[in-house]
Amino acid sequence: MEALSKHRTLLIGLAGLGATVAVTWLLLSRRKKKHVRKVGQISQLFLYPVKSCKGIPLQEAECREYGLKNGEFSDRHWLVVKEDKVHVTARQEPRMVLITLTCHKGHLTLSAPGMNKLDIPLKLPTRNSIFTCKVHGNEVSGRDCGDEASRWITDFLKSVQTYRLVQFEDKMKRRNPKKEYATYTENDQVAYPDLSPLLLLSEASLEDLNSKLENKVSIRNFRPNIVVSECKAFAEDSWNELQIGECVMLKQVMPCPRCILTTVDPDTGIINMKEPLETLRSYRLCDTKDKEVYKSSPLFGQFVRIQKKGMIKVGDPVYEISY
Repeated sequence: MEALSKHRTLLIGLAGLGATVAVTWLLLSRRKKKHVRKVGQISQLFLYPVKSCKGIPLQEAECREYGLKNGEFSDRHWLVVKEDKVHVTARQEPRMVLITLTCHKGHLTLSAPGMNKLDIPLKLPTRNSIFTCKVHGNEVSGRDCGDEASRWITDFLKSVQTYRLVQFEDKMKRRNPKKEYATYTENDQVAYPDLSPLLLLSEASLEDLNSKLENKVSIRNFRPNIVVSECKAFAEDSWNELQIGECVMLKQVMPCPRCILTTVDPDTGIINMKEPLETLRSYRLCDTKDKEVYKSSPLFGQFVRIQKKGMIKVGDPVYEISY
């Protein structure tokens, strides 16, 4: 009897195992197949250490959860603020785009036409004040870079009010763009970028725009982090999920609504307030149910979130992921 009972237990166990295998196979068979299609390749990379100042062209960068990093520089981790700690950009001070940033021996170096260079330590003294700043109405912290940096920026911009430079430190609480656009989630966190940690734009989209302009504009008018070549104009609008190279994974969040910052000449720091914005409005306004969200802001480029981190470089293939 005992042997028979053991035999029955074994049969029941095998039957249970078989059922588990069958269920697992059924679930796996129902999974959507992943399709990978090459849609372009990276032609340019840009990192902007100080928000609204000159970008740095790169050959490679570390793609982190909060944006690009190269050496000691992280994208948009420094910010110019007014006395009330509200952020200042080239929308208000177009000559900001002429400020060049370099990094050497543990210092951030500021240089601009007519100004002596200024070195600021990348690791600021803990005695420097931490301010609660505002970017697009939402609070985010920043450590003051000191009076010398304040005077340098104020003097270069010929401002009647005092400006200060602040630095975001990794331990500080990041800003949640969900408060600005509902397409973001509670998990989306940034320092000083407008919205997403990365902005992607194709060369073909710029070429299409320039074909409609009397005076051509540069990719630098639009301040992307990743520029993609070998694709059709506005192909990036339809890329929901992307893989770059071997491992980096990106997911589209929303198109980039454009403003008067695009009308600042990156070579002269002069703002014309019209082009290319007016031409973009003639054919790139939102015409879907989200029209009320974007209103009169034309859409050009795509904000993406980083799903999987890693290194990216110029020449890397860009793949669209679909299921």
